[in-house]
Amino acid sequence: MGCTSSRDKGDDNAKKIRKPKPWKHSEQVTRAQLKRMREEFWDTAPHYGGRKEIWDALRAAAEADLTLAQAIIGSAGIIVQNPDLTVCYDERGAKYELPKYVLSEPTNLIRDS
Repeated sequence: MGCTSSRDKGDDNAKKIRKPKPWKHSEQVTRAQLKRMREEFWDTAPHYGGRKEIWDALRAAAEADLTLAQAIIGSAGIIVQNPDLTVCYDERGAKYELPKYVLSEPTNLIRDS
């Protein structure tokens, strides 16, 4: 007559991550524009706080498949608040917010001409 709470791992780092739900950008963007937006975000993100090594791990996770991303998040000690990685924390409590455009493509992405 054990309790059923044994399913709960109790470890925020072990939270299963997933890609964001389909989303639409405020205006149509090309793949080249999306790439520039992502580069600009990753270049400036560390200037808004947090540790560079956590930003680097988040970028690697954002650009990896889900299995590898899960391993990166776990090994970096990143605490996932939202399973789509839009809000995370490091072990010191610093908050990291990622826009959906660095995590997946919008539904209104248009081809480069």
